[in-house]
Amino acid sequence: MMSASPTCRRRLTPILSLIWLSACHATQEPGAASPTASAASAATPAEPHGVDKDGMDLSVLPGSDFFSFANGSWLKTTEIPPDRSRWGVASELMQKTELALRALSEATISAAPSPGSEPRKVADYYSSLMDEAAIEARGIAPLQPALERIAALKTKVDLAHELGASLRADVDPLNNTDMETERLFGLWVSPGFDTPDRNVPYLLQGGLGMPNRDYYLADDARMRELRQKYEAHVATVLGLGGIADAKAKAAKVVALETKIARAHASREDSSQVLKANNPWRRSDFEARAPGLDWGAFFSSAGLEAAPMLMVWQPGAIVGEAALVGSEPLADWQSWLTFHAIDRRARALPKAFVDQSFAFYESALRGTPQIEARWKRALRSTNAALPDALGKLYVERHFSPESKAKLEQMVQAITAAFQARVEALPWMAPETKAKALAKLSTLYVGVGYPERWTDYTSLEVIAGDPVGNAERAELCEYRRQLAKIGKAVEKSEWWMPAQLVNALNIPLQNALNFPAAILAPPFFDPEAPAAINYGAIGVVIGHEISHSFDDQGAQFDAAGRLSDWWTKADREHFEASGRRLVEQYDAYRPFEDLHVNGKLTLGENIADLAGLAASHEAWRASLGGEEAPVVNGLTGEQQFFLAYAQMWRSKLREAALRQQLITDGHSPAAYRTATVRNLDAWYQAFDVKPGQALYLDPNVRVRVW
Repeated sequence: MMSASPTCRRRLTPILSLIWLSACHATQEPGAASPTASAASAATPAEPHGVDKDGMDLSVLPGSDFFSFANGSWLKTTEIPPDRSRWGVASELMQKTELALRALSEATISAAPSPGSEPRKVADYYSSLMDEAAIEARGIAPLQPALERIAALKTKVDLAHELGASLRADVDPLNNTDMETERLFGLWVSPGFDTPDRNVPYLLQGGLGMPNRDYYLADDARMRELRQKYEAHVATVLGLGGIADAKAKAAKVVALETKIARAHASREDSSQVLKANNPWRRSDFEARAPGLDWGAFFSSAGLEAAPMLMVWQPGAIVGEAALVGSEPLADWQSWLTFHAIDRRARALPKAFVDQSFAFYESALRGTPQIEARWKRALRSTNAALPDALGKLYVERHFSPESKAKLEQMVQAITAAFQARVEALPWMAPETKAKALAKLSTLYVGVGYPERWTDYTSLEVIAGDPVGNAERAELCEYRRQLAKIGKAVEKSEWWMPAQLVNALNIPLQNALNFPAAILAPPFFDPEAPAAINYGAIGVVIGHEISHSFDDQGAQFDAAGRLSDWWTKADREHFEASGRRLVEQYDAYRPFEDLHVNGKLTLGENIADLAGLAASHEAWRASLGGEEAPVVNGLTGEQQFFLAYAQMWRSKLREAALRQQLITDGHSPAAYRTATVRNLDAWYQAFDVKPGQALYLDPNVRVRVW
């Protein structure tokens, strides 16, 4: 086994549940350009500590389209910045966070910290990426050792060693956060489904350069066009790298990835935890997934001492291993070569950067303009040294008072969720007892981790951006390997403090609320309680509810995959889920594409249950009194408008289409529409039968 090393990146899998549109979309936000004048003015609430009435459209009936009622004027007047695929309230906060991190990074450079210190590593990592002249002068030379090693492969055993050596825990909320990885497989180390007190390695499908299998297999005009653009992108990257016969090799790369895509599990199947509970002994792989020399693979991956691995998508592992055996070595070399260059585009000359943007941002997401260099450099630094920057951010931007107030809100909303569980008329006492036990043992991290990462063993060399990126990924991989077989640290964080997001980790029965999201407009100490409970309160409730959504409800208080439900309770819960699936399947942003109610079920349950729990916690906080009317709005109206304005956002069409295909979160307008399941919303806005969002009381979905 390889030696232990500090963390450099954060790993996400289908079981980790976030509040925002997805890890991927959330982490595209910190690269924001300064918004246009219209975006900046529209995104700034007219009421500094309350509802933004200027952003509303009072010509729309709340019961017809609550998202537009709450945000219509903002939607009409706001332009998405040209280097962005989306813009919204969350984007604005992410941009503020990014500017704060830039200031911290540049101040660190100016301070000339001592060699080997964490601040010096931040300074050197960031400065190396900002030195465009030096990067241009080096050209592709930093990648030559890797390219020569790939070109020298002679046998399939050599290939297995190379594939193993390139295995990384490299899917994270700061960089590449689609569920797939461009490496053949992905590794995740986490509590075992059946052994929640010990960490085990999970092997996941990978090998694709585009977001997921649908981009290779769907037979519609847009996907066919994207496949053509991707093949052209592969050819251009190979050509820029000086690879002969780039066009022909690009065709082979895309053909190989198409075969890999056919082996992949769908996004929906991958989110089904019971299908992922596949413990394979290391000795099982040769017989169960022939084609790949697993001994060579595990040896070079540093997994030779791991007695067992959890195989998340066994069909994909079998299919991809078979392709290693059946497809020509030369095609695999072209595939390895392309990805070795493509994944390092941010640290290479401008031609590589521009080409990467042209496909991944412009073609896939519809973003018209590349972001500034400092933003790209900062994002890479942030991904490589998240806790080093996180410490600096917390010291400057997150007060002990804010932490204390948020912890009080967590307690209040947890108590409200507990009361809702206790009052459920359909749940048997034995199921309730286990649900309450799970709630009582929930770990909630607010602001920042209890233990910061130690970066002592990470070597950052000034002027070596490619090498720094390689070493950053390798150090995180080694840290993950070192966890295998060790006791689980329940308080381990999976998000850096400076990320505007929140997270539920069912296998740890734990939540993370990073400091960066605990700021206006989501949490504002000066705002009325109705506003904070309608915004950050729902975020808190959402993440608590993930412990009891369609996936989280399969884990017990210890984080063990366990069926703790009575048969009747499970059937009732699943029936409610099916009704929510039908509700969301009916939402159709485009004639040819609708929301996938099954794919988004977990997030939709969490939105609904979190909204209900936060609403009840807010009502309880009033002590039986009525909330004051503010600017003509009752407390109930303020609460629901704060919720709707929290989702305020605009997307380019390409980005919205990608979200509908790949993302477990519904688009913002439909997340807002879950208010139609709460009786209090109808009373607050006098919603009548015949209005588009009206649901008869007996068909409103009540999950928790």
